[in-house]
Amino acid sequence: MKIINIVGARPNFVKIAPIMEAYRAYPDIEPLLVHTGQHYDKKMSGDFFETLGIREPDIHLGVGSGSHATQTAAIMTSFEPIVLEQKPDALLVVGDVNSTVACSMVATKLHVPVIHVEAGLRSHDRDMPEEINRVITDTISDLLFCTEQSGVDNLEKEGVSAYQVFLVGNVMIDTLVRQQPKLAALSTLEDLQLTPGGYGLLTLHRPSNVDDPETFSRILDALEVIQQDIPLIFPMHPRTRKNLESNVFGERIKAMTNLRLSEPLNYLGFLHLMSEAKVVLTDSGGIQEETTFLKVPCLTIRENTERPSTCEIGSNQLTGTQTQAILEAYHRVVNGTLKNPQIPPLWDGKAAERIVEIVYNQLKK
Repeated sequence: MKIINIVGARPNFVKIAPIMEAYRAYPDIEPLLVHTGQHYDKKMSGDFFETLGIREPDIHLGVGSGSHATQTAAIMTSFEPIVLEQKPDALLVVGDVNSTVACSMVATKLHVPVIHVEAGLRSHDRDMPEEINRVITDTISDLLFCTEQSGVDNLEKEGVSAYQVFLVGNVMIDTLVRQQPKLAALSTLEDLQLTPGGYGLLTLHRPSNVDDPETFSRILDALEVIQQDIPLIFPMHPRTRKNLESNVFGERIKAMTNLRLSEPLNYLGFLHLMSEAKVVLTDSGGIQEETTFLKVPCLTIRENTERPSTCEIGSNQLTGTQTQAILEAYHRVVNGTLKNPQIPPLWDGKAAERIVEIVYNQLKK
């Protein structure tokens, strides 16, 4: 039973690690790991493999960066010969990056069943490239594994047959649970001269935030106020750094003396900072989930979220991008007026085991 497993970008690595581990309980499964190279430098890729204990990929496509069309086309062109040569029984993809949708389309056209892990999530915002990737991948997938009930509900509304859909929990949380015991030995906070609960952690990378001058200016207005209250640690995404260096916002950032810029951190270092933060401000998807499991207050600086359970029962607040709304959400954290956060069902560190068991039983029919 040969299954090709796709990784391409950092979120994929965190999600695929527990699945590759779970395969070990099934000697009949031959899992091949294919790295498309969508994220290809050491910080964006290599450190994650080493930290998470993922074995070296069996095949590396090395497609590199490019526009959405260029990157998707390059992945499809490079991946098709692999499928023809390997003749897999199934393809497993995770998440919503270009590698996910590109490889799924290739497999479907070659009549290889597609398994989508993290299916059904919807922001209902077609301006997000990830939303297009999610919708297309789910439409052509044969087995769909959901992290939360909203995913199941969305797929039902879209006409996906119930027998194809499984609520299994969150593989990203599987990895967090496995790695969490290592955090106590780290010196991340000491190195940055931080105290637990005495700082905020910031990530921004979405084009809708950092490429739009008006939106980015509103966000900076809020950050100027918050960094006067607590230190804000900002591991800067390459896209954001490039934008700052080429426009007027760089000077505003430099003037915020309590906003500390850093290079991107490895997985464990970032997880350590996140777990001890007073508040996390982000436009990421996965960070909403990780902070929910950790019960760390999170401000999601977006107009929508594809992970509504993190707001409905978790520690996440969807703020939008208006300055006052961000500040009001921050003050709710400071004033302790948030509801008691909960962890969504099945976020217990065993999602990958459930997924592989179902895949095995479905494929051997």
